[in-house]
Amino acid sequence: MEFFKKLLGSSQAGTPDTPSDSDQEGMTPAEQARQVALEASGERLDRHWQGIGAVERDVLTFLISPSFTGGPYWPSTRQSYRVVRRDGSIILATDGLCYPFDDGDEPVNGFELELFIDTPDIPEHAQGAPGDVDPLRNSWAYEVLKSVADTVADAGGITTQLERYGALSLELPGVSQSNCVGSQVPPAFITEDDCVGILLGGPAPDFATRLEDMPLSPVTLVPVVLITAAELDYIRSGGQAARQDLLQRLQSAGIGHRSLLTRPSVV
Repeated sequence: MEFFKKLLGSSQAGTPDTPSDSDQEGMTPAEQARQVALEASGERLDRHWQGIGAVERDVLTFLISPSFTGGPYWPSTRQSYRVVRRDGSIILATDGLCYPFDDGDEPVNGFELELFIDTPDIPEHAQGAPGDVDPLRNSWAYEVLKSVADTVADAGGITTQLERYGALSLELPGVSQSNCVGSQVPPAFITEDDCVGILLGGPAPDFATRLEDMPLSPVTLVPVVLITAAELDYIRSGGQAARQDLLQRLQSAGIGHRSLLTRPSVV
């Protein structure tokens, strides 16, 4: 997958853009209902993340939505990334994959998922002080999460696959051409053919990931876990059985859902 730069801005978490009164007057009842569901979705996500860590008020976002410039199509034009600071780690999470579709009549919360990566290993210069999220755009974790989110959006979501297989694996090629991954991720995580490997959907984290009370339909928070080159090769050769075994090994080793750059391989 190609890594590339985008112009970024910031906005407040849990506050999708609200139309003015004059704009709302021109909305159809369906559009008004969609806007209400959009705002309620953001507020529900915000409450959930607040129970997990310190949620930054600002989110990483784009000055111009990528959906307007040929980028991947998310359910709504809001394509953002939340920052949740925990004791000893930082969570970066997508914010928009589960928002109601801008142009659809189906009463569902978008792709019915959001992605997140939980890691203690973001370089100090890219962590940002509390209240400052901008440096995180220069981290390997943001670059990986954005690439995975683009892939999931291009696929139209992955809830069906997750329900069938329990967890998925993904390869992100072109590490040597990346902005941050190649320089921040240790060689043990990069394959000979210039890829990094990802587990999607497991191991399970230490907090709830199923939000049954979203406005339109349940939403799952899906962990994105960076795996070593040896672990990716293990999955390449062993398929689904190897992937399930790797999940168990990561859990048994106490690594779980966290992306740890200093850990040894478990295979």
